[in-house]
Amino acid sequence: MDHGNVIIRFSGVTFGYDEEHPIMNEADFSVRENAKITLMGQNGAGKSTIFKLLTGALKPKEGGVHIKAGASIAIGQQVMNREYMEDTVLEFFSRAFPDQKIYDIDRRIKNVLETVNFQVPLDRKVGSFSGGQQARLLLAFALIQNPDILLLDEPTNNLDKEGIEHLTSFLIMYPKTVLVISHDADFLNLFTEGVLHLDAHTKKVEQYVGNYFDVVEEISARVERDRMKNARLLKEIQDRKDKINFFANKGGKMRKLASKLRDQVEEAEDDMVEVKRDDRTIREFDIPAQDFSEPIVKISSVRVIENHAPREAEVDITLWKRQKLLVEGPNGIGKSTLLRMLADGTSEGCTIHPEVRVGYYRQDFSGLNYDDIVYNSLESVMLEPSNEKLRACASEFLLTSDLLKIKVGSLSEGQKGLLCFARFVLQQPGLLILDEPTNHINFRHIPVIAKAIADYQGAVIMVSHVPDFVSQIKFNQTLDLAKL
Repeated sequence: MDHGNVIIRFSGVTFGYDEEHPIMNEADFSVRENAKITLMGQNGAGKSTIFKLLTGALKPKEGGVHIKAGASIAIGQQVMNREYMEDTVLEFFSRAFPDQKIYDIDRRIKNVLETVNFQVPLDRKVGSFSGGQQARLLLAFALIQNPDILLLDEPTNNLDKEGIEHLTSFLIMYPKTVLVISHDADFLNLFTEGVLHLDAHTKKVEQYVGNYFDVVEEISARVERDRMKNARLLKEIQDRKDKINFFANKGGKMRKLASKLRDQVEEAEDDMVEVKRDDRTIREFDIPAQDFSEPIVKISSVRVIENHAPREAEVDITLWKRQKLLVEGPNGIGKSTLLRMLADGTSEGCTIHPEVRVGYYRQDFSGLNYDDIVYNSLESVMLEPSNEKLRACASEFLLTSDLLKIKVGSLSEGQKGLLCFARFVLQQPGLLILDEPTNHINFRHIPVIAKAIADYQGAVIMVSHVPDFVSQIKFNQTLDLAKL
């Protein structure tokens, strides 16, 4: 596709939520019309902040954010706003046109829902939909505005395979500018034409051309080249310093040679390059399991949603320690509802032994208290509070001392995910209930998390739409709600 004029330009943009913690420092980049661009960077680097700067929700401290005159912007959010949960579908989409009376709104909604492969009654409440269905609504909300610049924040989260394929096809054909934040590498590689990389250390934004995998490989190669250059320069510097120490104690010409060598050392040190610190990956970790010899979970019946109506289906599942259950089925069939009712103890057909500690990963992180300080969130699940143990565990999940002081709600979505796993390590649960545990997580962390779950000695019940992640974990049983 031919790209036209520049539609987005960041000129010397500096931004931080406070003076001591800048997110961007004199960022410069531009995006041309019709381009398909990925925003790449580790959790907390500022990807979502760029979207907020583009929409005007945030203003730069210095520099300028320039959008082509007349260009419209719409954003597909990661998570449904809680204040929209009581909206009907019709009321929700009407929010896209706050200052307009759209006379054919019903037809527009029907058409955009077809685009995201979704059919629902317009009078149904938003809060009644599953996470995957809400993800489709959020995407459709952005699309119904037909924006010149489409911003998508983790659009594949909670989507099943069919939904991801449908979204990918749409984005490839979308004739306007698209900027996407996602940790789904395979999805990104199918349509990305360029990458904006946010470096969390230098606070700069670097621009690359090419598909996603090519850019990742280019960055890795550059890092290795810089490391090799620095290693060579360091060896030269040390050799010269050794000679300086030897010649400096001599007289006459030797002392002059030592002075010349000092100048060469300074030149070599000036030639040292700042090695690009690639995204940090969490190290391998273990989730200690509560020692439990009795049955942990018994499931005799589950609720299945068909044509928006529930029905009960009988099953016979018992989980002991070291056993893992995978729950499958399309969006909207009741997977997340099953996990939530199991964890809440509100399902008559599902029971957890009352003495079992449960670690629950909710796909929308609603199990976390957003008003808690991160340190307190971790401490609250510890069997025996220990400042040293808590800080060591937090560090393993890239939760730095600065992050421990802020509220959970101020963390990025990816950092909230890592916080959940840090809590599991400190909690030592007997049962893990995991609802889309790769949502928002940097793809570099995913194999490490998969190994931790695979090695976990307690019981596991999991929902995931990421086949590669699922394949790394051995499940003893599978519950496919679509086959009940």
